[in-house]
Amino acid sequence: MTTARKKFAVCIRNTGYEASLERRKIYEVLPDFDAAEHKQLRVVDESGEDYLYPQNYFAEIELSQPLRKALIASV
Repeated sequence: MTTARKKFAVCIRNTGYEASLERRKIYEVLPDFDAAEHKQLRVVDESGEDYLYPQNYFAEIELSQPLRKALIASV
C-alpha cells in the first residue's frame, strides 16, 4: 500500500474504551465502507488489531509528508 492511501486520525474521546484508545494519539484508519454507513471508523488500536469505534471519537487529519513517512515506517 502506498503512503498516499493510508489515513490517520487523532483520538479526541475515549469514554468506554480507555484501555484501547489514548486521547490525543494518532491512529491509522482502515477503509471500511459498511462501518462508515453506521458512523464508525475501523482503527488500529493499542492492541495492534483493528476494531470499530464511534466516528465522533476521532478527527481525521492530513499529515505532512515527513510525518506520514515516519508513522508508516513504525507501523
